[in-house]
Amino acid sequence: MATISDINRLGEHEGSTVLVRGWVLTVRTHGKVGFVVVRDGTGIVQCVVVQKQVSEQVWTDFQSLTQETSVYVTGSVRADARAPGGYELTLETLEIVGRSEDYPIQPKEHGVDFLLDHRHLWLRSQQQRAIMRVRNEVEQAIHDFFYDRGFTRIDTPILTGAIGEGGAGLFEVDYFDEKAYLAQTGQLYGEAAAAALGRIYCFGPTFRAEKSKTRRHLTEFWMVEPEVAWNDNDANMELQEQFVSYIVERALERCQEELKVLERDTSKLEPVKPPFPRLDYGDAVKLLQEQGNEITWGDDLGAPDETVIGNMHDRPVFIVNYPKAAKAFYMKENPADPRTVLCNDLIAPEGYGEIIGGSQREDDYDKLLERIREEGLPEDSYRWYLDLRKYGTFPHSGFGLGIERTVAWITGRPHIREMIPFPRMLNRIYP
Repeated sequence: MATISDINRLGEHEGSTVLVRGWVLTVRTHGKVGFVVVRDGTGIVQCVVVQKQVSEQVWTDFQSLTQETSVYVTGSVRADARAPGGYELTLETLEIVGRSEDYPIQPKEHGVDFLLDHRHLWLRSQQQRAIMRVRNEVEQAIHDFFYDRGFTRIDTPILTGAIGEGGAGLFEVDYFDEKAYLAQTGQLYGEAAAAALGRIYCFGPTFRAEKSKTRRHLTEFWMVEPEVAWNDNDANMELQEQFVSYIVERALERCQEELKVLERDTSKLEPVKPPFPRLDYGDAVKLLQEQGNEITWGDDLGAPDETVIGNMHDRPVFIVNYPKAAKAFYMKENPADPRTVLCNDLIAPEGYGEIIGGSQREDDYDKLLERIREEGLPEDSYRWYLDLRKYGTFPHSGFGLGIERTVAWITGRPHIREMIPFPRMLNRIYP
């Protein structure tokens, strides 16, 4: 048995007979010669069926093939520059494993709702397979980046009693007669782990109960969150520059075929190298006002604002020092301007908006307690978090990168619902 990628990549099977297991993509017949294209998850290969060279049963079975029928095929490998991977099989035997009658997704236009209702089948299409491979490469690059730099991965809770970002976006669950929430972030637990291990990251699903229908939002998405002891805000942004540049470089290096399938203009990703521009929040507001945006100092930046600023640059741009009231309670007060906090959003170009939010964390016990009280958060739920400032407080910083938004930017796709195998959105939990 051989995988199709081995046949196409190595070339060592040329002239030999191999067994391939997979699913039928297309079938066509020209008189007494037929062609069936098979995929196996690693690639695609064309099989040539010559009626006089196969048994009557094989020819009959070949004529009955339909899209997505699962099959075993054996055949001899020969080079052909016109074939999808440079090789094709001269088919010898064919065994039908599972028939596929009236496959719902046909080579025609389908509405998005139809495709999402059939997401379990839509994943099999060429573009969706390409997206999942890019996502896989991005995730592997994340692990490699942190492993090579001495970070320890920490798995943080999905169920939590401590709110990370804000009460409005919480999924509340009953936890044995106690109130609990699906985690918005693993950051608070990551801070505790940073005090133990120095350089850590967590990586997992996060949840936001936001009633949003924009192309940038999901109710369940994946986020990677590093936390580094002793890093200040500047060191935190330097890490982000290195991290994002590494991910993009890996995708350009190892996902050329997938990006080609997705018709991504990769020249727009090539400038993504450090340093990234840095823009103070106050300057960003003035710039947006000059562009006619109705924004005043103190407002958080919305998607249209991020798009305007992102499109002014050929690489991601940092917006730094947001107003304290617009950001989370755990961000460190800016000593140069106490109205603001030491934080950043990293905005991707081409209209993809914020892909990272980061900050230096408030390490002063009294100031953190004051912020918790200002936000009306339950102090009892944060006793353990305050302990981190009570027993050996230390400067530290971290950030969170959203996987789906990052993959959407790298692949050039317009909506993040295609960036995750089974998207969860407002009014959609099927399949």
